[in-house]
Amino acid sequence: MSHVGEYLQLTKPRVVALLVFCAVIGMFLAVPGIPPWRALVFGTLGIWMASGSAAAFNHLIDERIDKLMARTARRPLATGQLRPRQVLLFAIVLGVASMLVLVLLVNALTAWLTFAGLIGYALVYTAYLKRATPQNIVIGGLAGAVPPVLGWTAATGALHPFALQLCLIIFVWTPPHFWALAIFRRDDYERAGVPMLPVTHGVAYTRWQVLFYTVLLVLVTLLPAITRCSGLLYLGGAVVLDAGFLYYAIRLLNPPDEYFAMRVFKYSVVYLMALFALLLLDHWLMAPTPASALVFRAAT
Repeated sequence: MSHVGEYLQLTKPRVVALLVFCAVIGMFLAVPGIPPWRALVFGTLGIWMASGSAAAFNHLIDERIDKLMARTARRPLATGQLRPRQVLLFAIVLGVASMLVLVLLVNALTAWLTFAGLIGYALVYTAYLKRATPQNIVIGGLAGAVPPVLGWTAATGALHPFALQLCLIIFVWTPPHFWALAIFRRDDYERAGVPMLPVTHGVAYTRWQVLFYTVLLVLVTLLPAITRCSGLLYLGGAVVLDAGFLYYAIRLLNPPDEYFAMRVFKYSVVYLMALFALLLLDHWLMAPTPASALVFRAAT
Protein backbone atom coordinates (compact mmCIF):
# COMPACT_ATOMS: atom_id res chain seq x y z
CA MET A 1 0.00 0.00 0.00
CA SER A 2 1.25 3.46 -0.86
CA HIS A 3 2.07 5.83 1.99
CA VAL A 4 2.70 8.93 -0.13
CA GLY A 5 0.19 11.00 1.83
CA GLU A 6 1.65 9.94 5.16
CA TYR A 7 5.22 10.68 4.08
CA LEU A 8 4.12 14.08 2.81
CA GLN A 9 2.49 14.74 6.17
CA LEU A 10 5.82 13.99 7.87
CA THR A 11 7.31 17.04 6.14
CA LYS A 12 4.74 19.39 7.73
CA PRO A 13 3.94 20.92 4.32
CA ARG A 14 2.14 24.04 5.58
CA VAL A 15 4.91 24.96 8.00
CA VAL A 16 7.63 24.19 5.47
CA ALA A 17 5.81 26.22 2.80
CA LEU A 18 6.10 29.31 5.01
CA LEU A 19 9.79 28.66 5.64
CA VAL A 20 10.53 28.15 1.94
CA PHE A 21 8.51 31.25 1.07
CA CYS A 22 10.75 33.32 3.37
CA ALA A 23 13.85 31.70 1.84
CA VAL A 24 12.73 32.57 -1.69
CA ILE A 25 12.06 36.15 -0.63
CA GLY A 26 15.61 36.24 0.70
CA MET A 27 16.89 35.19 -2.73
CA PHE A 28 15.01 37.97 -4.48
CA LEU A 29 16.07 40.61 -1.97
CA ALA A 30 19.72 39.65 -2.39
CA VAL A 31 19.94 40.79 -6.03
CA PRO A 32 18.48 43.66 -8.06
CA GLY A 33 16.64 41.45 -10.56
CA ILE A 34 15.82 37.76 -10.83
CA PRO A 35 18.09 35.49 -8.77
CA PRO A 36 20.38 33.07 -10.66
CA TRP A 37 18.24 30.20 -11.89
CA ARG A 38 20.36 27.53 -10.19
CA ALA A 39 19.92 29.23 -6.83
CA LEU A 40 16.21 29.73 -7.40
CA VAL A 41 15.48 26.17 -8.52
CA PHE A 42 17.99 24.03 -6.65
CA GLY A 43 18.28 26.34 -3.65
CA THR A 44 14.53 26.19 -3.14
CA LEU A 45 14.52 22.42 -3.63
CA GLY A 46 17.40 21.84 -1.22
CA ILE A 47 15.96 24.10 1.48
CA TRP A 48 12.56 22.44 1.11
CA MET A 49 14.04 18.94 1.45
CA ALA A 50 16.14 19.92 4.47
CA SER A 51 13.12 21.51 6.15
CA GLY A 52 11.07 18.41 5.41
CA SER A 53 13.81 16.22 6.84
CA ALA A 54 13.90 18.27 10.05
CA ALA A 55 10.12 17.98 10.30
CA ALA A 56 10.30 14.20 9.89
CA PHE A 57 12.92 13.97 12.65
CA ASN A 58 10.55 16.04 14.78
CA HIS A 59 7.79 13.46 14.23
CA LEU A 60 10.17 10.65 15.18
CA ILE A 61 11.49 12.28 18.36
CA ASP A 62 8.06 13.48 19.45
CA GLU A 63 6.24 10.18 18.84
CA ARG A 64 5.43 9.67 22.51
CA ILE A 65 4.10 13.14 23.21
CA ASP A 66 2.29 13.32 19.86
CA LYS A 67 0.09 10.42 20.97
CA LEU A 68 -0.95 12.41 24.06
CA MET A 69 -1.85 15.69 22.35
CA ALA A 70 -5.10 16.26 20.47
CA ARG A 71 -3.34 18.52 17.94
CA THR A 72 -0.84 15.82 16.94
CA ALA A 73 -2.57 12.52 17.74
CA ARG A 74 -3.50 11.97 14.08
CA ARG A 75 0.07 12.19 12.78
CA PRO A 76 1.09 9.08 10.80
CA LEU A 77 3.66 7.86 13.31
CA ALA A 78 1.38 8.47 16.30
CA THR A 79 -1.43 6.49 14.66
CA GLY A 80 0.82 3.64 13.55
CA GLN A 81 0.37 4.28 9.82
CA LEU A 82 4.16 4.47 9.59
CA ARG A 83 6.78 2.73 11.69
CA PRO A 84 9.70 4.53 13.37
CA ARG A 85 12.22 2.80 11.08
CA GLN A 86 10.39 4.08 8.02
CA VAL A 87 10.31 7.62 9.36
CA LEU A 88 13.99 7.52 10.30
CA LEU A 89 15.02 6.26 6.87
CA PHE A 90 12.85 8.88 5.16
CA ALA A 91 14.30 11.69 7.27
CA ILE A 92 17.88 10.59 6.63
CA VAL A 93 17.41 10.15 2.87
CA LEU A 94 15.68 13.51 2.54
CA GLY A 95 18.38 15.22 4.63
CA VAL A 96 21.29 13.68 2.72
CA ALA A 97 19.64 14.49 -0.62
CA SER A 98 19.16 18.11 0.43
CA MET A 99 22.85 18.45 1.31
CA LEU A 100 23.94 16.94 -1.99
CA VAL A 101 21.70 19.29 -3.95
CA LEU A 102 22.94 22.34 -2.07
CA VAL A 103 26.64 21.42 -2.13
CA LEU A 104 26.78 20.31 -5.76
CA LEU A 105 24.27 22.67 -7.37
CA VAL A 106 24.18 25.78 -5.17
CA ASN A 107 27.13 26.49 -2.84
CA ALA A 108 28.83 25.08 0.24
CA LEU A 109 27.95 28.02 2.51
CA THR A 110 24.23 27.50 1.98
CA ALA A 111 24.64 23.76 2.54
CA TRP A 112 26.49 24.24 5.83
CA LEU A 113 24.03 26.83 7.13
CA THR A 114 21.10 24.62 6.13
CA PHE A 115 22.68 21.65 7.87
CA ALA A 116 23.15 23.75 11.01
CA GLY A 117 19.48 24.75 10.88
CA LEU A 118 18.41 21.12 10.46
CA ILE A 119 20.47 20.00 13.45
CA GLY A 120 19.32 23.00 15.47
CA TYR A 121 15.65 22.18 14.96
CA ALA A 122 15.72 18.39 14.97
CA LEU A 123 18.19 17.80 17.79
CA VAL A 124 18.86 20.96 19.80
CA TYR A 125 15.23 22.14 19.92
CA THR A 126 13.10 19.01 19.52
CA ALA A 127 15.26 16.49 21.39
CA TYR A 128 16.54 18.78 24.16
CA LEU A 129 15.20 22.33 24.55
CA LYS A 130 11.55 21.44 24.06
CA ARG A 131 11.64 19.26 27.16
CA ALA A 132 14.25 21.19 29.16
CA THR A 133 13.06 24.79 29.54
CA PRO A 134 9.97 26.98 29.11
CA GLN A 135 12.20 29.25 27.02
CA ASN A 136 12.49 26.43 24.47
CA ILE A 137 10.84 28.31 21.64
CA VAL A 138 12.91 31.46 22.27
CA ILE A 139 16.27 29.70 22.19
CA GLY A 140 15.31 27.16 19.57
CA GLY A 141 13.59 29.74 17.40
CA LEU A 142 16.87 30.59 15.71
CA ALA A 143 16.74 27.35 13.70
CA GLY A 144 13.39 28.32 12.23
CA ALA A 145 14.56 31.88 11.53
CA VAL A 146 17.40 31.05 9.12
CA PRO A 147 15.48 30.49 5.82
CA PRO A 148 15.91 34.11 4.55
CA VAL A 149 19.65 33.81 5.25
CA LEU A 150 19.75 30.55 3.31
CA GLY A 151 17.96 32.16 0.40
CA TRP A 152 20.35 35.12 0.45
CA THR A 153 23.46 32.96 0.51
CA ALA A 154 22.04 30.70 -2.20
CA ALA A 155 21.71 33.72 -4.50
CA THR A 156 24.99 35.46 -3.62
CA GLY A 157 27.27 32.91 -1.95
CA ALA A 158 27.89 35.35 0.90
CA LEU A 159 26.38 36.47 4.20
CA HIS A 160 25.26 40.07 4.64
CA PRO A 161 23.78 42.11 7.53
CA PHE A 162 20.58 42.64 5.54
CA ALA A 163 19.99 38.89 5.54
CA LEU A 164 20.60 38.78 9.28
CA GLN A 165 17.92 41.45 9.75
CA LEU A 166 15.41 39.19 8.06
CA CYS A 167 16.50 36.34 10.32
CA LEU A 168 16.06 38.59 13.36
CA ILE A 169 12.50 39.44 12.35
CA ILE A 170 11.48 35.76 12.28
CA PHE A 171 13.44 35.06 15.48
CA VAL A 172 11.53 37.74 17.42
CA TRP A 173 8.23 36.82 15.72
CA THR A 174 8.44 33.17 16.81
CA PRO A 175 7.68 33.53 20.58
CA PRO A 176 4.40 35.51 20.27
CA HIS A 177 3.39 33.31 17.34
CA PHE A 178 3.98 30.04 19.16
CA TRP A 179 2.96 31.11 22.66
CA ALA A 180 -0.46 32.14 21.36
CA LEU A 181 -0.91 28.56 20.16
CA ALA A 182 0.52 27.22 23.42
CA ILE A 183 -2.04 29.20 25.43
CA PHE A 184 -4.86 27.58 23.49
CA ARG A 185 -3.27 24.12 23.62
CA ARG A 186 -1.85 24.34 27.16
CA ASP A 187 -3.80 21.31 28.41
CA ASP A 188 -2.21 19.22 25.65
CA TYR A 189 1.30 20.32 26.62
CA GLU A 190 0.63 19.73 30.32
CA ARG A 191 -0.67 16.23 29.59
CA ALA A 192 2.43 15.47 27.52
CA GLY A 193 4.80 16.87 30.15
CA VAL A 194 6.20 19.59 27.86
CA PRO A 195 7.23 22.67 29.89
CA MET A 196 5.68 25.31 27.64
CA LEU A 197 5.43 28.76 29.19
CA PRO A 198 1.64 28.71 29.86
CA VAL A 199 2.12 25.41 31.72
CA THR A 200 5.07 26.45 33.88
CA HIS A 201 4.31 30.15 34.45
CA GLY A 202 0.58 30.41 33.81
CA VAL A 203 -1.56 31.95 31.10
CA ALA A 204 -1.54 35.50 32.47
CA TYR A 205 2.27 35.64 32.50
CA THR A 206 2.43 34.21 28.97
CA ARG A 207 0.00 36.82 27.69
CA TRP A 208 2.28 39.59 28.95
CA GLN A 209 5.25 37.88 27.32
CA VAL A 210 3.35 37.80 24.01
CA LEU A 211 2.80 41.55 24.32
CA PHE A 212 6.44 42.20 25.24
CA TYR A 213 7.77 40.27 22.26
CA THR A 214 5.21 41.89 19.96
CA VAL A 215 6.46 45.33 20.97
CA LEU A 216 10.01 44.14 20.35
CA LEU A 217 8.90 42.76 16.97
CA VAL A 218 7.47 46.14 15.98
CA LEU A 219 10.84 47.73 16.63
CA VAL A 220 12.75 45.03 14.78
CA THR A 221 10.53 45.29 11.70
CA LEU A 222 11.59 48.94 11.35
CA LEU A 223 15.22 47.94 10.81
CA PRO A 224 14.97 47.21 7.05
CA ALA A 225 13.66 50.74 6.45
CA ILE A 226 16.17 52.34 8.83
CA THR A 227 19.12 50.59 7.18
CA ARG A 228 17.75 51.24 3.66
CA CYS A 229 17.32 47.57 2.94
CA SER A 230 13.77 48.58 2.01
CA GLY A 231 11.79 51.76 1.41
CA LEU A 232 8.56 53.58 2.14
CA LEU A 233 6.26 50.96 0.64
CA TYR A 234 7.54 48.34 3.06
CA LEU A 235 7.57 50.79 5.97
CA GLY A 236 3.96 51.83 5.46
CA GLY A 237 2.76 48.26 5.17
CA ALA A 238 4.81 47.10 8.14
CA VAL A 239 3.32 49.83 10.33
CA VAL A 240 -0.20 48.67 9.43
CA LEU A 241 0.65 45.01 10.08
CA ASP A 242 2.41 45.89 13.33
CA ALA A 243 -0.63 47.86 14.49
CA GLY A 244 -2.76 44.78 13.87
CA PHE A 245 -0.40 42.52 15.82
CA LEU A 246 -0.28 45.01 18.71
CA TYR A 247 -4.07 45.09 18.79
CA TYR A 248 -4.23 41.31 19.03
CA ALA A 249 -1.49 41.15 21.68
CA ILE A 250 -3.15 43.82 23.85
CA ARG A 251 -6.59 42.26 23.42
CA LEU A 252 -5.13 38.90 24.43
CA LEU A 253 -4.51 40.30 27.93
CA ASN A 254 -8.29 40.25 28.42
CA PRO A 255 -9.62 38.09 25.58
CA PRO A 256 -13.30 37.90 24.70
CA ASP A 257 -13.22 34.11 24.64
CA GLU A 258 -10.90 31.12 24.93
CA TYR A 259 -10.51 30.82 21.16
CA PHE A 260 -9.04 34.32 20.83
CA ALA A 261 -5.52 32.95 21.35
CA MET A 262 -5.94 30.90 18.17
CA ARG A 263 -7.02 34.03 16.31
CA VAL A 264 -3.79 35.65 17.44
CA PHE A 265 -1.87 32.62 16.20
CA LYS A 266 -3.59 32.69 12.80
CA TYR A 267 -3.01 36.42 12.42
CA SER A 268 0.68 35.93 13.16
CA VAL A 269 0.99 33.56 10.18
CA VAL A 270 -0.71 36.01 7.83
CA TYR A 271 1.41 38.79 9.34
CA LEU A 272 4.72 37.12 8.51
CA MET A 273 3.68 36.21 4.98
CA ALA A 274 2.43 39.73 4.30
CA LEU A 275 5.52 41.33 5.82
CA PHE A 276 7.88 39.38 3.58
CA ALA A 277 5.63 39.95 0.56
CA LEU A 278 5.90 43.68 1.27
CA LEU A 279 9.68 43.40 1.33
CA LEU A 280 9.58 41.85 -2.11
CA LEU A 281 7.10 44.37 -3.54
CA ASP A 282 9.14 47.24 -2.18
CA HIS A 283 12.29 45.72 -3.67
CA TRP A 284 10.71 45.41 -7.11
CA LEU A 285 8.54 48.52 -7.30
CA MET A 286 10.69 51.11 -5.57
CA ALA A 287 13.97 52.34 -6.99
CA PRO A 288 16.91 50.34 -5.58
CA THR A 289 18.86 52.16 -2.93
CA PRO A 290 22.60 52.75 -3.26
CA ALA A 291 23.10 50.32 -0.41
CA SER A 292 21.26 47.48 -2.13
CA ALA A 293 23.10 48.09 -5.38
CA LEU A 294 26.39 47.97 -3.50
CA VAL A 295 25.41 44.64 -1.95
CA PHE A 296 24.81 43.10 -5.36
CA ARG A 297 28.05 44.43 -6.85
CA ALA A 298 29.99 43.07 -3.86
CA ALA A 299 28.30 39.68 -4.18
CA THR A 300 29.01 39.37 -7.88
